Amino acid sequence: MNLKNKTILITGGSAGIGLEATKQFIEIGAKVIITGRSQDKLDAAKKLYPNVIAIKSDVANEEDAISLYKQVKDLGGIDILYNNAGVGVMPLNLGIASNKHFEGAAYEMNINYLAVIRLNNLFLDMLKSKKESAIINTTSVLSYVPSLLEATYSATKTALAFYTKTLREHLRIANSKVKVFELLPPAVETELIAHRKIKKMSTEKLIQGLISGLQKDQYTIRMGYTGTFYYLNRIFPKLAFSLVNPKNAEKHLQ
Repeated sequence: MNLKNKTILITGGSAGIGLEATKQFIEIGAKVIITGRSQDKLDAAKKLYPNVIAIKSDVANEEDAISLYKQVKDLGGIDILYNNAGVGVMPLNLGIASNKHFEGAAYEMNINYLAVIRLNNLFLDMLKSKKESAIINTTSVLSYVPSLLEATYSATKTALAFYTKTLREHLRIANSKVKVFELLPPAVETELIAHRKIKKMSTEKLIQGLISGLQKDQYTIRMGYTGTFYYLNRIFPKLAFSLVNPKNAEKHLQ
């Protein structure tokens, strides 16, 4: 896929992986629109990259999503929708009854999964109208092997992975040329897991891999040890689970 002069919308583009993606897509000649919930972070991103278009929008809010679509349409539309926004909640022991289990699950599922479907539906006809276009969904190594500390997060990424594969096939059946990419990061150096003492990939390396995969039309982009876990889980699932969930992980459950 040729990325130069393409217009890309990055959700959660004002920090972390999204901000690094903004930087690298601009460097290769793409036009970038970012969204986020924090106006301060959007302003800071705009200061770093004056050419970026920043729109305050909460992907979990239906009215915000519709407003975002209308604003993007007025700007001339996009060629690529990069569903990057994602959240996680602090780990809880699901074996101890608490209303927080449902509240946290609903929060994560709404942003990490349902909001992606909503945005894809809003922008799909726009993307279909382009000569070359794409949707990028960010799943995770945890879509292969669940984490005790991120139980619902793992579930949201598994749901999104299944949806991504199905969407790709449904678009083929519908004779659409819209490309659907799945980015599978390992643990990445972001605020979400800043407190975790585990091996992490830099956001710079992750986005370099994403861009390389897009340019090669590599629809499933497994980064770092994600590829190893894909095969390991198929052959030795108990070993894969133990590697993602070492015994000392239990002490972090609340």
